[in-house]
Amino acid sequence: MSDDQPLIVHVERPDEAPIRCTFEPLAPADVDARLRKLACPESAVFDVRRGARADAVSFQPCPAHPSQDRHVMRELVVCGQVWTFTGVFDGHLGDATVEHTAYHLPIIVAEHLEKHLSRRLSPSTVLDPEVVRQILTIAVTSFDEAIAGDVLDLFPGGLDTIASRSDDEIRRVINDFDGTGENYKKARLCLYGTTALVALVDPAHENMWVAGLGDCEAVLVAPASNGSWTCEPVTNLHNGQNPSEVARVRREHPNEPEAVLHERVLGTIAPFRCIGDTPFKMPVEFTRRILYNLYPGVSDPTPWEIFLSRNRTPPYISSVPEVVHRRLAHTAPGNRRPFLILATDGLAELYADMDEDMTRADLAARWAASVGTAWGVGGQMPQENLALRLLRDALGGDDTVQMSQMLTLDMSDPWMDDTTIVVQVL
Repeated sequence: MSDDQPLIVHVERPDEAPIRCTFEPLAPADVDARLRKLACPESAVFDVRRGARADAVSFQPCPAHPSQDRHVMRELVVCGQVWTFTGVFDGHLGDATVEHTAYHLPIIVAEHLEKHLSRRLSPSTVLDPEVVRQILTIAVTSFDEAIAGDVLDLFPGGLDTIASRSDDEIRRVINDFDGTGENYKKARLCLYGTTALVALVDPAHENMWVAGLGDCEAVLVAPASNGSWTCEPVTNLHNGQNPSEVARVRREHPNEPEAVLHERVLGTIAPFRCIGDTPFKMPVEFTRRILYNLYPGVSDPTPWEIFLSRNRTPPYISSVPEVVHRRLAHTAPGNRRPFLILATDGLAELYADMDEDMTRADLAARWAASVGTAWGVGGQMPQENLALRLLRDALGGDDTVQMSQMLTLDMSDPWMDDTTIVVQVL
């Protein structure tokens, strides 16, 4: 750590006056050490022979605010064959639902694949990419439906009988602290939500499916014959800045001008597709009778009632992912490998702070260049963590002053969004 005294920096805040904060100037070696400590880089090797692997980081430098992002890098054994599953998840309002999703969604996907593939006449039967797309879609939507469904199952007759139940009865059911607490855990999942961006690769490494809910980014990068890289954003952003998403919600809720208000669903929440966020998917009785009674209760229901008053024909948020299929090449010019970048929206925000005019195409090209230059002479597989390389580029690269500011600002509130990256070498 540097012996220099803390310096002052003015931090810009949206719609607020800038504030003066101190930061600790770090020496280059200290920058590296601090970044690694905060980003917790890790890797998973999927296929040594093919060079298939994934690198990940999850970063939030403000010590008082643990990250609500999660990521997954794992293999799924389905009918004796190995698939790879990677993903990033951006939780909001709390971390219960994002934690639940990151752990259980790969299991659910594997179960759905197993159920379908076990019916094939032989393992060598060619798998239709459209079938896998449908399997992935059903797995995600059924997983999300179970979040509210598991709570309704606690009350025989479901919502139809809620009106006849007292608050005390509902509280006894969902706040089961004198028992296993399982009911409470189920109900708590309904309070929070998470975006999801996952990639599934088949055992032959010939096909990849990317499924997205929310505003995380996926960029597929492939080596070109001239030594450069081609890059393709393979997901759409499901938020109020996407006209097609706004049109979809308005089409599904005609004559409801407040279905989308200020580029937010019911004027409240930014992602138009996600897992959880049950108050935007269920009738208002679910929230008022069940979630309001969940310990410790809602001390001030006013903010809730503002958007609940607009909830007339739910669901307003979709759990149906957009799934894209891409075929993967077995060979690449100069031994370089194609790779996939999955990132929560915090990464794009870091680059937007550098250049607010940067388009999604510009962003994809910048990411491709940052990771692509890690390949050595002759296309040697890089040994460094590629997700950490990309994160460092977003934070300031070789600019030790900028890096020091991003790593050590003395603030009690986060000065940047949670940022999680997975770079998967295909």
